[in-house]
Parts: sequence; C-alpha cells; structure tokens
Amino acid sequence: MSFILSRSSSSAAVGRNIIRRLHGTSAPSSAYHRYVQNIQNNRSTTRAFSSKETVTITYCDPDGTEHPVEAEIGKHLLDVAHDNNIELEGACGGELACSTCHLVFEQEVYDSLPPKSDEEEDMLDLAFELTETSRLGCQIRVVKEFDGIKVRIPDDGY
Repeated sequence: MSFILSRSSSSAAVGRNIIRRLHGTSAPSSAYHRYVQNIQNNRSTTRAFSSKETVTITYCDPDGTEHPVEAEIGKHLLDVAHDNNIELEGACGGELACSTCHLVFEQEVYDSLPPKSDEEEDMLDLAFELTETSRLGCQIRVVKEFDGIKVRIPDDGY
C-alpha cells in the first residue's frame, strides 16, 4: 500500500487519511480524535506553561554519572532531558503510551508531585526497576521547587 503526501498536508490530515485507508472507512474513529486532541493539548499546554526561567536539575545515569542541566520551568522532564542530550528514551514522544521515560525521584520530591493518572500507573507497570517513587518524565513539569533536585534514570535492562 502506498501513500502520496503533498507538502501542504497537515499531520492531522495525513493521519486521518492513513486511518481511513487502513480501516476502509470514510470517517476517522473516536480513537483517532482522542489522538489528535492529545497532540493539540500537549502543544498548547507546553506553550502556556513554558517560561524562560530555569532551575538546575541533575539527571543520574544508571552507572552513577551525574548530568546537571538547566531546566526551563514548565517543561516536561522528558523534554528537558532531550534538550540536553540526556539518554532518556521517550519512545512514544511523550504521549503516555510507553514507560521509557521512567524516572526515580527522592521521596521528598516524589511527595510534592501531582498525583498519577490511571494511564500513567498502567504504563509504569511496564517499567524496569519500578520503585515506590517512580514517575514518567513526560508527565512531570518542572517547577521552581525542583531547583537542585536529582532524578535517577533506572537501568532499562539492556
């Protein structure tokens, strides 16, 4: 099956056309609408919460190597890691569809985080080295209170 994409095609239109072809339907599914809504929400909330103010966060590799970085307040920890070439996979691109951005927090930091959603809890069940203070980096936004914290990147088993 081949697809011809024009340069003027939006990613939403392309996705809609691919789903229509795969499913042989003329209307996109409700799952597709949720997918597009998630993309739009993530884009708009990232813009709304981002600022130029930064704090220092240290990512700790599984081997103990520490990487202090400047993290922009409002950004997700996954994005901060990627912006600073930290090895934190994030295979789903922050769409809460995997557990490859799994991070382990110190207890006092963990206690200050917003509660986990059911979806995040489900994804964490798939994570390696799961702990009581595990969270997904795509779900945690940087706040001023994070200045000086350390987050550990667990060994992914490979």
